[in-house]
Amino acid sequence: MGEQSTSSLDLITTKELAAILRKTPNAVRIMRHRGEGPVGTRHGKEVLYDRQVVRRWLAAKTASDVLAQRAAA
Repeated sequence: MGEQSTSSLDLITTKELAAILRKTPNAVRIMRHRGEGPVGTRHGKEVLYDRQVVRRWLAAKTASDVLAQRAAA
């Protein structure tokens, strides 16, 4: 009905997200558990992340980082 199939989304795994964030997969899992990371969706035993959601999450983190704003000025 309004759902997109997983094949039409650009999904990445926890391991791929960890590489992007330069963290360990376990650190990403902890971030998700604490509600500090981007929203992921469980597909079977694996959690997948929409690349666009990850990009928006990173942009929001950068926008709220005072030091990053000073460096850009």
